[in-house]
Amino acid sequence: MDMSLKELLESIQMAARSVGAEIASPWFYLQFGIILAGAGIAYAADTAVRARVDMSTLAMRWPLPLRHAARVMVASASTAIFALLMLISRVVMWHMTWPSRSYLIAVSAKLAVAWLAIRLVTSVIDNAFIVKLVSVSAWVVAALSIIGQLDWAADTLDSYAIVVAGLRLTPLLLIKAGALLIVALWLTNIASNFAESRIYRATDLTPSIQVLLVKIIRIGLMVIAVVIALSTVGINLSALAVFSGAVGVGIGIGLQKIVANFISGIILLADKSVKPGDLVTVGDSQGRISAMKTRYISVAAGDGREFLIPNEDLVTQKVTNWTYTDKNTLVKIPFAANYDANPRQVCKLAIDTATAHPRATKVKPPNCILTEFAEAGMRFSLTFWIADPDGMDNVKSDVMLALWDAFKQEGIRVPYPVRELRIRGGALPVESVVEVSS
Repeated sequence: MDMSLKELLESIQMAARSVGAEIASPWFYLQFGIILAGAGIAYAADTAVRARVDMSTLAMRWPLPLRHAARVMVASASTAIFALLMLISRVVMWHMTWPSRSYLIAVSAKLAVAWLAIRLVTSVIDNAFIVKLVSVSAWVVAALSIIGQLDWAADTLDSYAIVVAGLRLTPLLLIKAGALLIVALWLTNIASNFAESRIYRATDLTPSIQVLLVKIIRIGLMVIAVVIALSTVGINLSALAVFSGAVGVGIGIGLQKIVANFISGIILLADKSVKPGDLVTVGDSQGRISAMKTRYISVAAGDGREFLIPNEDLVTQKVTNWTYTDKNTLVKIPFAANYDANPRQVCKLAIDTATAHPRATKVKPPNCILTEFAEAGMRFSLTFWIADPDGMDNVKSDVMLALWDAFKQEGIRVPYPVRELRIRGGALPVESVVEVSS
């Protein structure tokens, strides 16, 4: 270790003696009382400000940056008022007595101003967890800098280290790397979202190419961000080569499905076999593809459910794409009629019924054929085309209900199974026959 345990203990003792001397002074309690009073006034004023200010209409005519800053300041009104009160108290005590006797008030004012600046900067981040992490981390760094202990904290964190494959890892190095990674990935997300919006506006690109380009840009920007962040903190990427073997074994053992789904997703986007908006059937799942992700596709069913199907299943299993090359869909309706009916009349009624439906295409007229003379009646098959497979079951239901009404009007009966029971071994007893007839 660069700093011995003895030196660390001496630093702690010196800090403890300094704090003890400060607490023993009556000016400490005066400053502490002023800080508590300022906090109470700021809390009460914050409640009043929130009750009187309408956040939705605040500074509507101002430019967007100023409007955003005003809303952040109102949302942090207690901190802003506390900082203002502490600054006023600091100025008053500076002119009335020695500056050292208002040191705590100055520290409180600086901490409040630092928190306001951090809130203003982090308000542009959407992720709540990232906002909390960045806010707390930045405020701790600001607090250490304000009390003059930032260099000591940095030296302490840098004094503990482990060496792995020639790479010296310290807590300070890991903190710097993590902070730079967060900033780099946040900027990467902004850049990739901007590129995504531009790509999706391009009408000359197919949906599959759009999704493929977005994924390539996101992955490329993430790799560049990681490389820049690690290089900035002084980590030599060649020193990480020792981990490549372990990563390869991990991929081979535990990440096979993830890698397979990732590669399958790239294949699906490249060969354009499926694309967002297609109506597909995979196994028992049917619906429209609403999104294509790195690991899966999202298929939205008509009942509000969404099936998350791994990309590998679409490559290795049978997939029915109802809109691959043509959205026109053939609807088949099998039905039957009694032998008393005229089969030509039945076919004509079925064709007229299908033609009358508003979704039946006129380019390909409906057709009806007699398929079988069955035991229970004549069997027919009605086929017609619709321009889009959406709602195909509803179309079939409408046509079948209309066909039922047409049959009722023309006196055509739909056959149903009839069973005839014969009793062997003698007639029924007389008492039973009389009882039934009565």
